[in-house]
Amino acid sequence: MPPSRAASLANMGWELSDGNRSVFSEYKGKVLILDFYATWCAPCRDSIPHLIGLQNKYANQGLQVVGLNVGGPGDDQLVPAFAKEFGIQYPLAQPDEDLVSFLLAGQDAIPQTFVFDRQGQLVQRFIGFGSSTGTYLDSAVETALKTPTN
Repeated sequence: MPPSRAASLANMGWELSDGNRSVFSEYKGKVLILDFYATWCAPCRDSIPHLIGLQNKYANQGLQVVGLNVGGPGDDQLVPAFAKEFGIQYPLAQPDEDLVSFLLAGQDAIPQTFVFDRQGQLVQRFIGFGSSTGTYLDSAVETALKTPTN
């Protein structure tokens, strides 16, 4: 089960397509969605339009979606075409192995989507994406957005 607090996550991160690194602690004060996906994963593909909609709707309120590719060898090479196909504007990155091990511990099914509040605390973890997942994801994001920044 992933952590309910972000203290141990603070220095874990991901490498962006431009070669820069980001770490979890850089997003304090924002609502952060970490979405673990693969380009070949059908439920992942189903979830992408919803994540794009959330990013567009709530970006000005401090929401940031980050897509983390865990598709295995060679899948990272397919990400640029995948991003273009879906019109993804939020960052897509390769997660550090320790982040994958930590958050996906005990459950490696994808997609897995984690919603963290402004203080870095886990609001909700979603495994898979089905017909009602979007509604629950919206609710988790709205809850996280109400969390004070301090």
